[in-house]
Amino acid sequence: MSTSAKPNRSLFDLDLLRAIVTVADCGSFTTAAARLHSTQSTISQKIRRLEDMAGHPLLVRGNREVHPTDAGQTLLGHARQMLALNEQMLGALAGATVAITLRLGVPEDFVNARTTHLLGSFNRRHPQVKLEVTSGLSRDLATSYDHGELDLVLIKQRRNSRQATACWPEPMRWVDSARSPCIALDPVPLVTFPPRGLYRDDLIAAVEAMGRRWRISFTSSSLGGIQGAVADGMGISLLPARAMTREHRALNRRHGLPPMESMEIALLHRPGADPLVHELGGRLARLIERERR
Repeated sequence: MSTSAKPNRSLFDLDLLRAIVTVADCGSFTTAAARLHSTQSTISQKIRRLEDMAGHPLLVRGNREVHPTDAGQTLLGHARQMLALNEQMLGALAGATVAITLRLGVPEDFVNARTTHLLGSFNRRHPQVKLEVTSGLSRDLATSYDHGELDLVLIKQRRNSRQATACWPEPMRWVDSARSPCIALDPVPLVTFPPRGLYRDDLIAAVEAMGRRWRISFTSSSLGGIQGAVADGMGISLLPARAMTREHRALNRRHGLPPMESMEIALLHRPGADPLVHELGGRLARLIERERR
């Protein structure tokens, strides 16, 4: 038994409480001792220690069975709760030791219903996994991955710019508004991602190669913002082909713009990563392959 810092406030030992609960359940010191892999004298000593702490007799020892006193009934109710809470705590801590936090990074345009459905299915299969999903610009995701802050990333990059677990070509399209085209305006307005965005420099370089004057009319780190701005006639942009909508129209060589085929989608994780990282990476790869068919 241990005592708290507060005088005369004893702390009940769970081992003693387990002893009296087992005796009460078995109705016998002998049977309780066998169940607890102990001796009858040791169990008797534990009950006496509890009775000294409680200040009351806790068990009535009959000829054949042992019965709790009124004070014993009161103590037994609390003892069962304390033992149950102890089991819950042990279970929670045991679960914590095997749980894994999996840190995933994906570009914003991959945060869609298909991706969340995949993540939900993965989480139901592995309920002990805590998923931390970060979305953002590919350059920021790649930096976080390099710094060890992400376990698995899906990024867009220039082809063969870094080794990847898997990669797929990312067809690009020059896009304008279908109802309010801007390509003929002078200077031509450009809708772009922020300065560190992957396509911004290519967009500006291509327009300058046409000998056209240009101005940045709209900047956003959100793919939805870029799509909406182009659709509403705020300027032309460079986007993945899969990001085009019916409110856009494609521009091409006829408009003086060259094809852009230098981008790819890359999946990155470390070879020695947890098997769950490999499994989720495989699921993401199959999702991308299905969408490309």
